Amino acid sequence: MSDKNMFQEVFEHDFTYIEGFKRVVRRLSNKEAMVDPILEKSWTYGQLNEDVNRFANALNEVGVGKGDVVLFQLPNCPEFVFSYLAPQKIGAVTSPANPGFAPGESVVCLNSSRPKVYLYDEKIKDNASKALKETEAKPEIIIMVGEGEAPEGHVRYKDFVEGKSAAEPETDYKSHIYDEIMRLYTSGTTGKPKGVPLYNANEVLSAHDVMMHFPMNATDVTMNTTAWFHRGGIHSGGPAPTFFAGGKVVIMRSFQPQLALKYVQKYGVTFLIGAPSIMKMLVRQQERYGADLSSLKGIVTMGAPFERADCIKVQEVLTPNIFNGYGTTETFWNTFLRPYELPEMAGTAGRACTDDDVRVVKVFDDRSASPEETVAMDETEVGEVIIRTPKSSYCYYNNPEEEANKFKNGWMYTGDLATWDKNQFVTIAGRKDDMIISSGENIYPAIVEEALNVHPKVRQSAVTGVPDKVRGEAVVAYIVPEDEDLTVSEMVEFCINSDMLSVYKRPRYYRFVKEIPMTATGKLQHYLVREMALSDMEMGLLKLAMQKEEQ
Repeated sequence: MSDKNMFQEVFEHDFTYIEGFKRVVRRLSNKEAMVDPILEKSWTYGQLNEDVNRFANALNEVGVGKGDVVLFQLPNCPEFVFSYLAPQKIGAVTSPANPGFAPGESVVCLNSSRPKVYLYDEKIKDNASKALKETEAKPEIIIMVGEGEAPEGHVRYKDFVEGKSAAEPETDYKSHIYDEIMRLYTSGTTGKPKGVPLYNANEVLSAHDVMMHFPMNATDVTMNTTAWFHRGGIHSGGPAPTFFAGGKVVIMRSFQPQLALKYVQKYGVTFLIGAPSIMKMLVRQQERYGADLSSLKGIVTMGAPFERADCIKVQEVLTPNIFNGYGTTETFWNTFLRPYELPEMAGTAGRACTDDDVRVVKVFDDRSASPEETVAMDETEVGEVIIRTPKSSYCYYNNPEEEANKFKNGWMYTGDLATWDKNQFVTIAGRKDDMIISSGENIYPAIVEEALNVHPKVRQSAVTGVPDKVRGEAVVAYIVPEDEDLTVSEMVEFCINSDMLSVYKRPRYYRFVKEIPMTATGKLQHYLVREMALSDMEMGLLKLAMQKEEQ
């Protein structure tokens, strides 16, 4: 074998996620890899590998192999980790999906991927059973994770793996950098979830990206407060990069502010990961609870820009080391804000990561701009964010129409609108589909929301548009109040005095609500907010700002 062929052989078959995991197991077999506070149980890398092998051997025995899909809807739990790693050992495709999906959304995943194996958490048994009845492609093996009695035709996870060998599975499969190993589903901010294939090379480079940008190593302890089934969950301080680096994962099954702070103190968490909205809740809890957070090297946020006021508060109360990443399910994060850029650049999404190219290009009615047709770097002209990165597969599974719409000549056209400055710091303004056009002026919800969220009595806001005979569209603001005494009159007065809101950007209608539609990743679901506004307007539930009536 020539030197070139030897390099190709080693690179193509060893530069894979599962081979990297095996190297960590061999090197750090007795080091703690994972802890589940609920079960009060921990795993060394050797023990974790044995449990993964039990599941891999169980799958192997029932004929699961290369290219077969293992779809699972699980919360953050040990079985999630086993379901992520075990299929990779036998060449199958691991596919986490949101356990909070409605049955119809789960059917989309089942029909598109046609999994051979389907796992679900006992707590969603009714929704899972309904989805299985409606799907066109019933999986051959259906596994319930939990202690209760499994429905007829389903098997409990513990029974499925009982007595299986903890040795490496016997298989002819040899991993390759271009093998699809995971299929994620988008969180559905604009409609039905889409399957996003990820290859070994994408997975390894995503892990490297985290290890480089945090940075992360084998001494680190990570805890992601959000669900692992999405890109920011599995890859941003979740199991994928942490295990690749040889660190330790603390499992947080569902987010509770005081519990999260308790875990940071108890387990010496070094990197805490979550959406900005979660960090705001942690600030309020820490001010009352006062946990010892001295172990923290940093807090990493994603899913939304970190507004300046919130960023400063988090730095004061939790840790001065704040990181904020922006990206998509398809591309992971692609811009990054680091502690030394904060709070000065708070509110921006940062600038391109080391291996990525991010540009803001012009928006045309009849075509997509080329990568060279960028908007001015003046923090004013709005364009579309496009991304070029080796962390993306540049395709959707079985969805050619959306694929052609999003991916062009090695770039992803995100649909996100933004400005950028002379140093290429990107500031997200919203999405093309979310833009409000009022009296001929373009209004970007994210900009109005940031201004409203500064009000001390506002916990969260969401802005959308409704039809208006005079203006074309009128701005509607949904407010989750921090103080129940907040009134529409106060909001009107606040907007009049705001330096951030021109007259045409000020909300014409308000409604105070208990919660706003969000994805599991902490992103506002503006399309649902718009649907809500149209319904509320028809029912007369929106308060006209000009009337200054109290809610």
